[in-house]
Order: sequence, then C-alpha cells, then structure tokens
Amino acid sequence: MSTEEGWHTVEDGQKLYTKTWKTEGSAKARLVFVHGFSDHCMYSMRTADGQADIFFPTLASKGIEVYAFDQRGWGRTAQKKSDRGMTGPTSRVLDDITSFIKTVIPSPVPLFLMGHSMGGGEVLCYAAQGPADVRKHIRGYLLEAPFVDFSHGSKPSFITVFLGRLAGKFLPHRQMVNKLDVKLVSRDPMVQKQMNEDDLCHDTGTLEGLAGMLDRTGDLASGRIIIGDDAGEGGVTRIWFGHGDKDGLTNYEASKQLADRLNVKDKEFKTYPGHFHRLHDEPSPENQEFMNDVANWILARSVDPVQVDGTKSKL
Repeated sequence: MSTEEGWHTVEDGQKLYTKTWKTEGSAKARLVFVHGFSDHCMYSMRTADGQADIFFPTLASKGIEVYAFDQRGWGRTAQKKSDRGMTGPTSRVLDDITSFIKTVIPSPVPLFLMGHSMGGGEVLCYAAQGPADVRKHIRGYLLEAPFVDFSHGSKPSFITVFLGRLAGKFLPHRQMVNKLDVKLVSRDPMVQKQMNEDDLCHDTGTLEGLAGMLDRTGDLASGRIIIGDDAGEGGVTRIWFGHGDKDGLTNYEASKQLADRLNVKDKEFKTYPGHFHRLHDEPSPENQEFMNDVANWILARSVDPVQVDGTKSKL
C-alpha cells in the first residue's frame, strides 16, 4: 500500500487538499470518502502504539483504492484561520464533491461514494440531487453515522435553529466555534486525546455553513429529500448504512428511519450495539468488524454481474 498527496483546484479557484491510498496491484474497487464536521481526510484511527491511518489502509489492503479530500473550510484546505468553516452553501458543497469525483471517473474499476457524519448527510443529498451524469458512475453509496438529525441530547431548540438560519442570511461568513465533545466521538481515550490535540480539528464553522447543515438535516429527517431507485450506475441505487446505537452526536433512530423509508432493492442498515460516533475509531478489535463490513459490501458489488443476497443486480 502506498499513498499520494496533492491538490485539486475546483472551478472557482479554491484548492482542496487530497490524499489517495493506493492498492498493491490492480484495484478491485475505488472509494471516494467525504469527511465530517471538524475533521479532515487524514483523520483515520490510531492504534495503541501510535500507528496512524488504519481504516483506509485496511481497505486498500483488500483491493479498494481510497480517494479523499479536505472539504472547503476544513483540514489542510483551510490554510489560514480566516478560511476555517468557509464551506459555502449546500450547492457549493455538492459542487466540490462533483468536481473531485470527476477526477477519478475515467476508469473501468467500480466507484463508490462514502461519507461520515456531516459528510454522510452530504452524500445522502448527493444521491438525491447530484448531477445524473456523475451519479451514473457511482455503483454504491455508504454512510457511516450520517448526520440525518441531531442526537436527542445535543439537539438545539427550535428557536436556536430558526435564529441560526436567519443569522446565516445576514452574516454568512461570521465564524463560530462549536466544540465537539470528544467523549461522544469514540470510547477510546487515545482517540479522544488525539482529537483534542489535532489543530486541524478546529471546530470552527460559519453561520452560512452551519445554516446549510441545519437545512440538510431538516430536509433529510423530514423526508423532503428523496433518493430514487435509480441514483447509481446502471440505473440502480445501492446503499449501505452503519450506525452505532449509542451515538451521542448524530441520531441513530433518524438514520434508521430514513433507511427504512428508502424504496430501493439493494439497501442494508447495520446496527453496531454500544458503539459511538466514529465506528472506525472505536476500540480494537470492535472497529475491525465495521471495516470488514464496509470492505465486504463494496467487494460484493464490484463484480459483474453484481451479486446481492444470491440474486443478480443489473449494472
């Protein structure tokens, strides 16, 4: 396994930091990954001996090449403090995902799109609203603890949400620090410590970006965003959810309800009992189950014809 770092310039000139985890030999599948709030694409879990980046290298070791980028306003893409949280509205977020995906489309190897937390909510929106000429190249979507709604303990009041959306219209670039409780991210004390010490996890959003995130969660939780049964390659939607039922940041029940509403043939919702928010960062060996589930779901759909529960799915 090897890695490549670089920069991708989108249409308005913004440069996005990128990293690729390459397979040994020919890849069996390719995965574009979209990170969450106050995160970045090099966040992958650390082991007890300090070894970094286990999730993506694990996928690469199984033949899945991983492409990731730091979203606008986050990670190394935010090169100055004034850049932090400057994600733009949802339309800009989805356009950035489109621009990045287009850099990896020219290949016959099956392509998948995955998002975690805020990135999971964005991927769900992309499956419903992304340009058809790009979605037709995506064989499947994967969501890790997607931000469909706030957990019960962290959900802001209606008036707070209303005022936040209103303020976002008048002061879009106003920065606000929204500190994540690292004790809700993972049960692993080392992960909690590393997040607190990671300068790239800056917890800084803008009113415009936060309002966009609130709008997305509101639309997802209410069912206003509808994912059709033809959102992927071959006119088929293939979608997988993984969520811990003790997630204190995003709402497990709302995620499950959204999955249940989806009228698509190839869908799976996997519950991880007792797990917190970052399933790949839960204590070992429990996180191994999650990583294997992701890899196995992708690889089962990377053959032609696709085999799903003993039946063939068209491409």
